[in-house]
Amino acid sequence: MIKVIISGAAGVMGHMVAECTAAADGFEAIAGLDRADDFSGSFPIYGDFDKCQEDADVIIDFSHFSAFPKVLAFAEKRHLPLVVATTGLSDDDQKAIEAKSKDFPIFKSANMSLGINVMADVLKQISPILKDFDIEIVEAHHHRKVDAPSGTALLLADAVNDGLEAAGMDKKNYTYGRHGLDCKRTEDELGISAIRGGTIPGVHLALYAGDDELIEIKHTALSRKIFANGALKAARFLVGQKNGLYDMQDVIRAQ
Repeated sequence: MIKVIISGAAGVMGHMVAECTAAADGFEAIAGLDRADDFSGSFPIYGDFDKCQEDADVIIDFSHFSAFPKVLAFAEKRHLPLVVATTGLSDDDQKAIEAKSKDFPIFKSANMSLGINVMADVLKQISPILKDFDIEIVEAHHHRKVDAPSGTALLLADAVNDGLEAAGMDKKNYTYGRHGLDCKRTEDELGISAIRGGTIPGVHLALYAGDDELIEIKHTALSRKIFANGALKAARFLVGQKNGLYDMQDVIRAQ
């Protein structure tokens, strides 16, 4: 049985992870971390992380990015494998993850969906072939999402550039949205646009626009369950791994 501490347990994704953990074979949510104590549910949630003494195997973090340094410090103190699903992390957070992964195993992905990560792999492979096409990434999320563009949009854009770089080609420069009277596209540009509205769990579109032809690769999340279940896949993979930094490509290769 893999015992899980859920960080961000009182949030929408925290509730979803708890629900999926309860339904999954071989998992048990034994504690949560959040901004305030809550002992009314099936497991205790601690606002003071030091009070959390449960014996766990892994932490799954879907907290707000402002809380992440505290979560990382807790994982380091307890020497617990950490699945990072929080988006909007700063450059300092990213550097801290890389540094701390030398001391305990950390899994990080901008998107926990298996499908999105397969899509990223596809973009990496086709971008050198479609080097003369104009490339745009468009993402849509619910109106409560605070960061833009999404971490997933950046993951997909980075996959495009990784593919170009691996083929010895120049990487694209990111343009975030467009506004004004002088926004003519340049050849080295990769446009990234964000839409916010309603309860959209997540839509990501990669558009390759050539002369008289369009190629569209699209992923639509129909439920937040795909992110929670992806985090559980990551947790199952991470438990027992050596110190290091892992991502969804490692999970895909291990299947």
